[in-house]
Amino acid sequence: MSQKTISGETEPEFKISSILVPLIAIITGIFMVILDSTAMNVALSKLVVDFQTDLPTIQWTVTGYMLATAAVIPLAGWLSDRFGAKNVFLTSVLLFTIASVLCATPNSAEWLIIFRVLQGLGGGFVMPVAMAYVFRLSPPRKIGQVMGMLGVPILLAPAIGPILAGWLVEYHSWHWIFLINLPVGIFSFIFGLWKLPAVARKKIAGFDLPGMILGPIAFAALSYGITQGAESWTSAKTLGGIIIGAVALIAFIIVELKAKIPLLELRVFKSVDFSFGIFVQWVLQFSLFGAIFLLPQFLQQARGYGAFDTGMTLFPQAIASAVMMPIGGFLFDRIGVRWLVVVGLSLVSGAIFQYSHVDLTTEGSDLILPLIMAGAGMGLMMMPLNSHLIKKAPQDLVSRVTSLTSAMQQVINSFAVATLVTILSSRVTSTIAEKNIPITGPADMQKAMLAVAPEAFGHTFRVMLFIAVGGIILGFFLRRGKEHSSEAVKKTEVVLEGLH
Repeated sequence: MSQKTISGETEPEFKISSILVPLIAIITGIFMVILDSTAMNVALSKLVVDFQTDLPTIQWTVTGYMLATAAVIPLAGWLSDRFGAKNVFLTSVLLFTIASVLCATPNSAEWLIIFRVLQGLGGGFVMPVAMAYVFRLSPPRKIGQVMGMLGVPILLAPAIGPILAGWLVEYHSWHWIFLINLPVGIFSFIFGLWKLPAVARKKIAGFDLPGMILGPIAFAALSYGITQGAESWTSAKTLGGIIIGAVALIAFIIVELKAKIPLLELRVFKSVDFSFGIFVQWVLQFSLFGAIFLLPQFLQQARGYGAFDTGMTLFPQAIASAVMMPIGGFLFDRIGVRWLVVVGLSLVSGAIFQYSHVDLTTEGSDLILPLIMAGAGMGLMMMPLNSHLIKKAPQDLVSRVTSLTSAMQQVINSFAVATLVTILSSRVTSTIAEKNIPITGPADMQKAMLAVAPEAFGHTFRVMLFIAVGGIILGFFLRRGKEHSSEAVKKTEVVLEGLH
């Protein structure tokens, strides 16, 4: 059965199988990058022992990776337009794979940090380029369905990462956290080289050098400063990062609005639907961290779970996300984003409400239902909202928009984690003071923190619940917008002439 355009012309029925092979190359690349970034935290304590160093030093293997990723994301769109999305994607996968092998070889923490920065330089390009690539592979009326498939590794990899890394570190060696990327990276590169269609390059007349300098500085400095806020919002590192980042960001915005060929197309914010949609995305991300970040911290800090046990406990959430992600994409193509965000955030809110009642007797079996609710909610709305934002932008700016949204998400993620840690720590301190728990040494402090942990986590979950409910209300105001006209369809499809 054929689909009809608005003008009455028929177009061939699209089948996922027609782009499944290129999708495999993209999905495996994304899965490798996200899996590795989540697995690293599990190995930190082991690396401290093996390299005979301290935790603040080895923590730079995570911080350096994050800063490198934040720095290159703004460049992804321009490079894709200039050199072609296929070339940029394959180069980034190759760089990430080579850096992964190098990360398994060093005998000092300093060299591992350097190699992790190289990993971040490669990994930072993968997500924004892949999203723009998949959008261009998809017919306009099937964007949600195809992007839904892309979302499966995005939510599945963070759940599998700690499980796999915990098993490798405990029973084998931390080196394998990086070596397992070698076959996956080679597969993604060769498969992509063979099957990824070449997206037409754009003729770019200018070179936005000021933007290329200010953009990476702004997003990397903001991410670093806000991340340091988890320790202290008044420390020199926090204030220095935020001030440098804010000044660079203001200068970057001024430069980009005046540039003829900007690095990031900020004029897209003139679209009310896009601006409102990206604000809803920030609220959604912030509230999701109640389910993604805070619960694992409770299991590890208050209940004493290891990384492997925590990963196994959270696995139902990943399965529910993987199941609902394609369904969310399918529904997005038919009903738009509004009800997916409303229903999805309602499920997440219900899960967070149940999390707010956890205590020191909470077991993994008690969390199965809320975990499934949270996973299903995330699966329903995450990729549809991304698809909604891309559809609200001009079609010739897709690669720039994915770079813009990815760069801003990096900052929001850092802000969410730092804010949650601040709220949690503050509540622990105030609760200990309110209950007049006597503290004479480190051992007493540890006992006191454990005693008040359930109440502190419950309070923090309630803050997240308030934000999630606010997101539900905002979701009702999301607009589906107009369907693509046949002229717009043809303009989009000519990017990959002859593919479908």
